[in-house]
Amino acid sequence: MRKGLHVAIIMDGNGRWATWRGLPRMAGHRAGVAAVRRVVEHAPALGIRWLTLYAFSSDNWRRPADEVESIFWLMRAYLRLETGRLRQHGARLEIIGRRDRLPNLLLREIGHAENATAEGSRLHLRIAIDYSSRDTITRAVARATNALPPDQPPSADVLGRMLAQALTAESGEVDLLIRTGGEKRLSDFLLWESAYAELLFTDRMWPDFDATDLDAALAEFNRRERRFGGVPVATAHSVESAR
Repeated sequence: MRKGLHVAIIMDGNGRWATWRGLPRMAGHRAGVAAVRRVVEHAPALGIRWLTLYAFSSDNWRRPADEVESIFWLMRAYLRLETGRLRQHGARLEIIGRRDRLPNLLLREIGHAENATAEGSRLHLRIAIDYSSRDTITRAVARATNALPPDQPPSADVLGRMLAQALTAESGEVDLLIRTGGEKRLSDFLLWESAYAELLFTDRMWPDFDATDLDAALAEFNRRERRFGGVPVATAHSVESAR
């Protein structure tokens, strides 16, 4: 049995958080970075081994160019300032999503951060940048189709392996998917990996999300029964068995 949980978070509400306070939208994104630190540092204590955060979707390119540029600047600053802290906390960082459209300066920081944290084993932190689940699945199908005989359709296992290659990172099943900000949709995030994930939607804006909110989310997860198409399995028992 896999040890530890995989929690994925759609970090929504940064812009609205700032607008409601009469602040520029970037103030919300900066406040959201502090929330990332809180969650990353608290996650291992709750049995979370994999944490995947949705930072920038492929659809976010539609935002104003100055906001996109500022978000990428903020990502560079986060990687530069937090890499040492991630190493101290035993976190391994990987970026998933497309890299061919990212600015070179950001790619440089990504490479440095991934190399510097490669030995981390306490938490596998994955940050999705320029990520689209549909695009990832499409590329995985193309890989599988080219690798198999014409009369052999790709199986779920084969597609899973191809997805991992397309992501350039390990692709694990999601146990709990959280979305902040009050919206109730997946927004093209980890669609394959979340096939049997428990979903939790909260009105809490991402900049306000803290350790107590993560505690509450895991408590709710542990109260649910996961059936996977079969008989009920108490998640609390599963978590304890996995540790």
